[in-house]
Amino acid sequence: MTEPEPTAISPQVADRSLWRELREAIRGSEADYTQIGLGKAIFLLAVPMILELVMESTFAVVDIYFVGKLGASAVATVGLTETVLFLLYAVAMGLAMAVTAIVARRVGEKKRDEAGATAAQALYVGLLVSLPFAAAGVFFAPDLLALMGGDEWALNEGYHYTRWMLGSNVVIVLLFVINAIFRGAGDAAIAMRVLWLANGINIVLDPVLIFGLGPFPALGIQGAAIATTIGRGTGVAYQLLVLFRGSPHLSSVFSQLAWRGRILLSILRTARGGVGQMIVAMTSWIFLMRILAGVGSEAVAGATIALRILLFTLMPAWGMSNAAATLVGQNLGAGRPERAESAVWRTGSYNMVFMVAVSVVYFIYSRELIGFFSDDALVISIGAEWLRILSYSYFVYGWWMVSVQAFNGAGDTWTPTKINLVFFWMIQIPLSYYLAIPLEWRHSGVFWGVFVSETSVGLFTLWLFSRGGWKTAQV
Repeated sequence: MTEPEPTAISPQVADRSLWRELREAIRGSEADYTQIGLGKAIFLLAVPMILELVMESTFAVVDIYFVGKLGASAVATVGLTETVLFLLYAVAMGLAMAVTAIVARRVGEKKRDEAGATAAQALYVGLLVSLPFAAAGVFFAPDLLALMGGDEWALNEGYHYTRWMLGSNVVIVLLFVINAIFRGAGDAAIAMRVLWLANGINIVLDPVLIFGLGPFPALGIQGAAIATTIGRGTGVAYQLLVLFRGSPHLSSVFSQLAWRGRILLSILRTARGGVGQMIVAMTSWIFLMRILAGVGSEAVAGATIALRILLFTLMPAWGMSNAAATLVGQNLGAGRPERAESAVWRTGSYNMVFMVAVSVVYFIYSRELIGFFSDDALVISIGAEWLRILSYSYFVYGWWMVSVQAFNGAGDTWTPTKINLVFFWMIQIPLSYYLAIPLEWRHSGVFWGVFVSETSVGLFTLWLFSRGGWKTAQV
């Protein structure tokens, strides 16, 4: 089937049409994404996914803004805790990749009941994987911070933040997994509303609980963790309400809660590659943070603030990339692999333009951006340097994000895992260490190591995608 050629329309009609599609995207569409025009399909999926992740990245920036008022050690504690949480994120995101791929494929095949059954089994897996992380946080929070090189303040005061974040991690896992279900089904607007609710509550509670506004006591850094837990917990409650009632593209999951061994094994089989993929990437970051911790708390704080700012721009780009993953999965399920490939190339072009614009801002205003979150001159200098270095490769990174999500959306999660293993473990970690320690480039060595490895992995992944092997992946 070929798409109809576009016809000329007046600017007024185009504006009204764009406004209608924008409202449809935000409210949620019941359109069949394997049949409507490709440009419209990308728009309807990408807009809510971008808005969803904009709120997530806004939360990250707001959170570090308030914690930054407590000093460099508090910011470093957040950074070290998130480094440990990266292992949890690896598992949750790997599971989410598998769930999105399988749900999207079943929806593309018009098997709504089986898509709902996949969602139900994913809930069981999410609950199980959260348990060991909760135990580690409740019983070993100070030990984990000590292992990561935390300073005295982190070990004596900051561990409360770590204990809360890890101890309540089930809300993080379920938030990832259930939103992956909605995205795979094409219900991106629901996933958007969930994160806006969860992070909106967190943003309001952050200053209240950290500084003790009104009748609330000042809980310091612990208050930031409690605010996050309450916000995300509320989001999960809303997710479950919608999931059990049914959504425009997904049948009610309540009737699908019976144990389905075949479907659960399919999720685990596909998730192994996704989890491995994320563990390789995120444990690489753990090693990098450990190197930076040896340089000093200012290096960790500068990198942590820079990372939050990076997330602020990467999240919208991931939103567009997630749209590509959904379109790949659904169109492969509908037997339209060429349309799936076209969706990736078009989305990648949009992403590249966006990332180039961001890199210009980073290059020109790096010090001002970091200075908004800290008044420590050394922290500002370190964070600004990282923003400038990464701005050189942002356009490649935009293509990498989309091409990786194409593999994941197809269910081929093992190929990105192998790529990450080579470029992150075998290149990024040794190179960063060599530049930072033996050559004594300190934090600059880490940043240049990241630049070289991530530029290389982006170009290689895009080349591999162009070969088309992902079109035959089975889930």
